[in-house]
Amino acid sequence: MPMRINPSILAADFANLERELGRISSADLVHVDIMDNHFVPNLTFGLPMVERLQEVSPIPLDVHLMIDDPDRWAPGYAEAGAASVTFHVEAARDPIALARRLRDIGARAGIALKPGTPVDPYLDVLHEFDQVLVMTVEPGFGGQSFMPETMPKLRRVADAVTDAGLDVWLQVDGGISVDTIGVAAEAGANTFVAGSAVFRGVPEEQIELLRDAVASHPHAHR
Repeated sequence: MPMRINPSILAADFANLERELGRISSADLVHVDIMDNHFVPNLTFGLPMVERLQEVSPIPLDVHLMIDDPDRWAPGYAEAGAASVTFHVEAARDPIALARRLRDIGARAGIALKPGTPVDPYLDVLHEFDQVLVMTVEPGFGGQSFMPETMPKLRRVADAVTDAGLDVWLQVDGGISVDTIGVAAEAGANTFVAGSAVFRGVPEEQIELLRDAVASHPHAHR
């Protein structure tokens, strides 16, 4: 299964986002965190910003909605052209219906789980989703430390996906760096969100270092 590096523009220079997108053109997708200051205690971008990013980005958008009422708001991001739209199960009234709506519009539909949210209720319906995002920090702020205690949950999802023969991307987000990405890969992740680990250095070099770090773990669940 392919491995994907999705830099988070939460760590980019907000005054020069078009330039910053150009600096990560060797990545697979760009991770765009939408926060509403309700579901999480932080405020970032909204739909107008995503519509503009979609117009100028050299790579597809991977939108992560950390918002209340995604059942109402998530379809708009798919309609804006985002390749992938992930919403939090803790906030959605009907995750399966919402995922089907996103797929109908043409986006990959993803669910995200906070570190303390169990995955068990979703293991039997994984075929309804294209991506599962296991948060490796508490959502809301960039630059936090990776939480290794989330890895058993990731492994459970990975085993369920493998057993069912599904094409579901397994994403991790939070504290991902060259030091932690191998741990997540071995637990089953194949899609990695990295913010400060990419933008604090030369982004294209950092993306390559992250790819190399995954490749050096031959037991990765891929």
